[in-house]
Amino acid sequence: MSWRLWLKRSAAACFALMTLGVSYAATSFDNLEGGWSGSGSMKPKDGAWERVRCKVAYNVTKPDKAISLDLRCASDAYKMSLSANIEQNGTQLSGNWFEHEYRQGGNISGTNSDGVIEARIEGETVAALVTIKTKGNHQSFVMNAPGSWLSQVAIELNKDAN
Repeated sequence: MSWRLWLKRSAAACFALMTLGVSYAATSFDNLEGGWSGSGSMKPKDGAWERVRCKVAYNVTKPDKAISLDLRCASDAYKMSLSANIEQNGTQLSGNWFEHEYRQGGNISGTNSDGVIEARIEGETVAALVTIKTKGNHQSFVMNAPGSWLSQVAIELNKDAN
């Protein structure tokens, strides 16, 4: 597999994690409706931390049960455009994601308990773990993907004013 293809697949899976983190951090999906934006950093496996900027648009498809979203993130090196559909049954999360720039997708699974999300994102060649917390109009998440090109991500987002 070429370095460029490996980079694209790894980045797509990592940004899918961010999507999950942003979309399921709140107890009620209804509170997520609308736009969120923010920034943070990402660390390639063999490189220095790099700044990343993100915008997310959420659409609640079933109140407190399902949400769809569109995520756009950019760093100095690349950009991502990702969509996801995620459902919650009790504390269990499941869904799918697709990154449009690099044409990669996969599954999302995890739990949402006591305001803490713990999830696993899987694609054809990558897997990652994410922990997410939301407080009011602020969301933060941390992602770890050992062995992937993009090994760590930390993002802070705020809900856009209506």
